Amino acid sequence: MLEKLERLIGEIGDLNSKLVLLVGHGRSGKTSLLRELGSKVQSEPINVGLELGRRLAATPKNKRSFAAGELLREIADQEQAGDLLLLDNLELLFEKGLQINPLDLVKRLAHSKRVVAVWPGELQGDRLTYANMSHPEHRDYSRDGVVVLEI
Repeated sequence: MLEKLERLIGEIGDLNSKLVLLVGHGRSGKTSLLRELGSKVQSEPINVGLELGRRLAATPKNKRSFAAGELLREIADQEQAGDLLLLDNLELLFEKGLQINPLDLVKRLAHSKRVVAVWPGELQGDRLTYANMSHPEHRDYSRDGVVVLEI
């Protein structure tokens, strides 16, 4: 699976959005694969929930939705020196109070550098989903413009 991921990363360099999402059911090995890639390229995956959560905690609640994108870009720029960004634990981005589009936010990061991220939801047909329809944080997106590696 690592070889397939490395091949995809090599192929996305010319795309507008250089994003690869690792998608699979819970405990399918997405995080393990991301860490394995990180070890190989000597880059530690960013725990978005932890790093962004720390910074958002110091941000007034009424400014968090505006600050989230900027703070995530700062984290990405500080944590990753090369042109490959590894992201895990994206669940915080789906918090209803932030009122942001998590997929769009990650896609924007992928305009300037290649990004491999663990998608915390599922792929259903050509749709990326997060949480059940009855859940308040439920999201449903088209996979257009995203390279998906199903695990």
